[in-house]
Formats: sequence, structure tokens, C-alpha cells
Amino acid sequence: MLDDHIFVSQRKEMTRKQALDDPQIAAAAWTRFRRIMLWMAAGGAACVAASLIFLRLWAGPMPIHMIIATILGVWLTFMLGTGLMALVFLSSGTGHDEQVIDRIKDEVPEHDQDAR
Repeated sequence: MLDDHIFVSQRKEMTRKQALDDPQIAAAAWTRFRRIMLWMAAGGAACVAASLIFLRLWAGPMPIHMIIATILGVWLTFMLGTGLMALVFLSSGTGHDEQVIDRIKDEVPEHDQDAR
């Protein structure tokens, strides 16, 4: 079972040292990720401020519970979206996406354009 060509190729792929496995590349990538997230945290705070100002002008004085819920809801939603997109860029920018093995690539037939 271990001599199967799939397992051999997987072992070869797992021994390659690329992308985030290299300490220098990983350090630079995570530094960039943290810098992006700090700027986005500031952007999220600006969105919170804008939403609180809008709600104050539109609805008037708000209870403290609504203010806290607005702060948490807007900021955490903003940061969740930002964090997920930053991880996508981190993965793509470091070459981590190229390390993925597509196990069904050979099993899916190509679409023939002339067959139509």
C-alpha cells in the first residue's frame, strides 16, 4: 500500500521545504500580515465611529447596550472579513497554494469543446 504512486508523490511533496516552511519567508509573511491587520483594525475603528455617528443622527440617543452591541458587531464583522481575506493573500503570496496536491486532477475528464 505504501508503494502506491500516490503515496510516493505525497511523501515527496511533504519533504519539500517551501513557502511558510522556510523561517525567513514565514517571518516576513507574518510580519506583513500583522501590519495589514493593525491597519485594518484602525479602519474597523473608523467604521465603528462612523456607524455610531450615523445611528446617533438617525435614531437619537442610544442605550449603552445598543452602543456596545454596535461596537462589537461592526468591529468584529469588519475584522473577521479582513482576517480571512488577509489569510488568503498570505497563502497566495507565499506560494503556499502551489503546494496543494490535487488528488482528483487525473480523474476528472477534460471538457471537449468540439463535442458540442
